Order: sequence, then C-alpha cells, then structure tokens
Amino acid sequence: MPTSNPSVKTVWGKIVLYLKEHKQIALHVACGDITDVQLTDDKLIINTFAGTLVRLLEEGKREIERALRWQGLDLDVEIKIKELDIDPAQKDIQKLQEVFDDVTIIKKRHKLIWR
Repeated sequence: MPTSNPSVKTVWGKIVLYLKEHKQIALHVACGDITDVQLTDDKLIINTFAGTLVRLLEEGKREIERALRWQGLDLDVEIKIKELDIDPAQKDIQKLQEVFDDVTIIKKRHKLIWR
C-alpha cells in the first residue's frame, strides 16, 4: 500500500477512514474537521487550536500512529497548538480585563468607557 511520495491529503484521508473503520468515532469526527496537517520526512504534524480537541488528539495519538503504519508509513505524530491572531487593541483590552477583572470595559469609538 505504500507509495513513494503520498500527499498529505491522501495520508490524512486514510487516517480518518482508518479511525472510522476501527470504531474510534470521537477521534474520527474530530480528525474529520482538521484541515491543517503537514507531512515531513519523519513526522505528521497536526496543527490545531487549544481546547478539548488537543486532549482528544493526545489521547488518540497511538491510534493515529497505527493508522500511519497501516499505510506503510513510519512517522511520528506531533500535535502543535496554534495561537489565535488577536489585533493589538484586543490584546490591550484582554490585559485590562485581567488586571481589573471586576470592572466592565466597553470599547466605543477608540475610547474606553469604565463602568
């Protein structure tokens, strides 16, 4: 079944299929929604945002590695957590909310109104 240079889409699609066929339903559904995957010479890198998905992927890492071996690929699985891009103004508002957690901050026409 191995090919000389499989595409990342092909490899990922077969992983999702493998998970379905092996009754790994939660992992199958989660992986079916992931589109940011990279394939290097020695790794399959899964890029995702923080949250429960990361924990599910960590717990299912062995099953994903089995799916890779099923395809004839001996790759390590790496899960990378992506950070949300937040504009500088939003970062400032978040920082203010952390410092003054009991104060409501409203952004209105580039002015902060304190309540």
